[in-house]
Amino acid sequence: MNTVTIPNKNGHTINDFSNEEIGDDHLFTSLDTPIKPSAFELSDEEKKERISILFSEIMDVLGLDLTDDSLQGTPKRVAKMYIDEIFSGLDPKNKPKIALFDNKYQYNQMLVEKNITFYSNCEHHFVPIIGKAHVAYKSSGKVIGLSKLNRIVQYYAKRPQVQERLTNQIANELKTVLNTEDVAVIIDAKHLCVASRGVQDDTSATVTTYYGGEFNTPAKIAELQNYLNN
Repeated sequence: MNTVTIPNKNGHTINDFSNEEIGDDHLFTSLDTPIKPSAFELSDEEKKERISILFSEIMDVLGLDLTDDSLQGTPKRVAKMYIDEIFSGLDPKNKPKIALFDNKYQYNQMLVEKNITFYSNCEHHFVPIIGKAHVAYKSSGKVIGLSKLNRIVQYYAKRPQVQERLTNQIANELKTVLNTEDVAVIIDAKHLCVASRGVQDDTSATVTTYYGGEFNTPAKIAELQNYLNN
């Protein structure tokens, strides 16, 4: 059986696989989102202006009439959407500020926030990933506001993503914020790069999981799944 090694920065591969041959294979290179050091040298407004110009070129190459009333504002709308909305999680300034509170109720069982709807984008084709995240943790003495769990999911979802990385990024953020290994993250998502192009399978979904600390036992996994299925 052939093994595939991720292409290096020069685009080369080993084992004689090219990027084209790898094709739609679900590959990613690191836990961290690959952001270049100069990513934040331009202001948001400068980025919007550049994206607008470049997207105009894409539309022009496609043969669209940019003088049409319906299309002439599209490049600026796309640029604003990229920076302010669907890729806003790339910018650390948009990271949610998290306040912790003492666990005064002495609640020592798992807390589960399920069915957190998110919209992300596949970094391979820049088309949507639509799914639900379920997160759980056991307090180490501190608790977090419930809405902040949603915001952490949304922050990491709003960037070009791979589902495996998204799952681990959410889990690692929760572990850091809550100072505990007792964290679980389950993501169930539909990838439009599978549904709307390529194999065009509109019925399949992808599930990824992270079980840390006490959650990484058959009994706790079964307990968590029972909560999610009810």
